[in-house]
Amino acid sequence: MNGTEYRLERLGKVYGKRKVCHVEYLEVPRGSITVLMGPNGAGKSTLLRLMGFLEPPTTGKVIFGDTTFFDGKLPPLEVRRRVTMVFQKPVFFRGSVEQNVAYGLKLRGGANVKARVQEILEALNLSHLAKAGVGSLSAGEAQRAAVARALIFEPRVVLLDEPTANLDPQNVALVEDLIAKAVNERGTTVVLVTQNVFQAERLAND
Repeated sequence: MNGTEYRLERLGKVYGKRKVCHVEYLEVPRGSITVLMGPNGAGKSTLLRLMGFLEPPTTGKVIFGDTTFFDGKLPPLEVRRRVTMVFQKPVFFRGSVEQNVAYGLKLRGGANVKARVQEILEALNLSHLAKAGVGSLSAGEAQRAAVARALIFEPRVVLLDEPTANLDPQNVALVEDLIAKAVNERGTTVVLVTQNVFQAERLAND
């Protein structure tokens, strides 16, 4: 692990008069798996959204690499593209599974798109659903497709909001193996929200 990917200082989010998230200080090491755990309503998903630059913080600052973002400002697109997030309830475009998984890679001008889509779908036991419409997927299949879409273009940071909540043990193992591979082989930084203490023990560096 080399250096710090994120440093959060007095980071907070307020909706109206309700404080939904406050983090006094947090460091996330680069090339690591950091697990966030806590009860429902603790602000875990909000924290991921702030780290993913999907919305600006109300207070405090996010230091990402060597750059600081604060005062309600979001970073430029080239910075936001280094981070991807898998939501607890994934949202897809219309079309097939393979079209959705390939979309981000094509947008970034990736090479060997077809082969890479085929490889990641096979790794997550989704090859047989490549041509299926995303509207036909079960909750567990949709979660795996969302993980595939996030990891295929090899982002610098992956933020995962309970990505295996609807999966059976076999498919949990497939997702966990792919996450670990991204960290070990490419130095990806992963921040994972889970309610599963055994998953946290298996994966977490912090």
